[in-house]
Amino acid sequence: MASQDWFDKDFYQTLGVSKDVSDADLKKTYRKLARKYHPDSNQGDAAAEAKFKEISEAYSVLSDPEQRKEYDQIRAMGSGARFTAGGQGAGGFEDVFSAFQQGRGARYNGTEDFDDIFSMFGQQPGGFGSGRFGQPTGGFRGFGGPTRGADVTARTTIDFITATKGETITLQGEDGRPFKVKIPAGVADGQKIRLRGRGRPSPDGGEQGDIVVAITVRPHPVFTREGLNLRVIVPVTFTEAALGATIEVPTLGGDPVKLRVAPGTPSGRVLRVKGRGVATQKGTGDLLAEVQVAVPSHLDDAAREALERFHDLEPKENPRADLMSKARG
Repeated sequence: MASQDWFDKDFYQTLGVSKDVSDADLKKTYRKLARKYHPDSNQGDAAAEAKFKEISEAYSVLSDPEQRKEYDQIRAMGSGARFTAGGQGAGGFEDVFSAFQQGRGARYNGTEDFDDIFSMFGQQPGGFGSGRFGQPTGGFRGFGGPTRGADVTARTTIDFITATKGETITLQGEDGRPFKVKIPAGVADGQKIRLRGRGRPSPDGGEQGDIVVAITVRPHPVFTREGLNLRVIVPVTFTEAALGATIEVPTLGGDPVKLRVAPGTPSGRVLRVKGRGVATQKGTGDLLAEVQVAVPSHLDDAAREALERFHDLEPKENPRADLMSKARG
């Protein structure tokens, strides 16, 4: 969901908090709701799963200071995306295209061109500015050649799964009309997409500026990105790690896969599932399942007695011996 769609959702109401909620109270409220509606605690309950996604989305925005500020500004505007531009004819639009910057700016290495993106941008005249290297406006008004049109800087925020799978989303143009934007599969958080020749026109017949789209990707509650690989932390019990077991591991937008945990698997070991990462035209990554041994927080008397017997029988090896030896150097 692009950030301009935030206007239709009240994230504060979703979490049941006030607009001046502190970071600590926000986190506390989210954890309470996440435990209540987590799919693992409500298996087969579609309503609970939908609620969990809503509160996760709300928390991912409000817990990020920059996104929270942007969200509050959007909600305060009373309408969708807005734009600003330097020069004549600038509209009062300040969100998705938050600023129009003069000059070329640095080009992003590896930036992709998408001719179908922002195809409905209206053209408005820009003001006169200085040419390259401090020269006055060129062409018939001066020297040094025509002035290049101003670049347009745009920002949009998308969901994690949208970034990995790719999707066509709807943004709102400068003229208020909606238009489609194709997000390529595998776009990364912070990536910039340069659309050459789609920015502001030159004031004196020179080259037209570009649109530079900065992508923000909301974090996922389970998966993280490492290039084209997806990483997930998978809890296992002590007995599963010690004796070995076959466990289920979630995949992004697909059915779970079964993995074999070998006997004696330590916490932190990574199990790889080939081809279940991010799929792009340049290749497909893997799913990296990091095993994390979960220590029980509550034991009944029988379990405690069994562990004490095991303690008497386990090998008398100090797992920190090598650590201490290396530390002494």
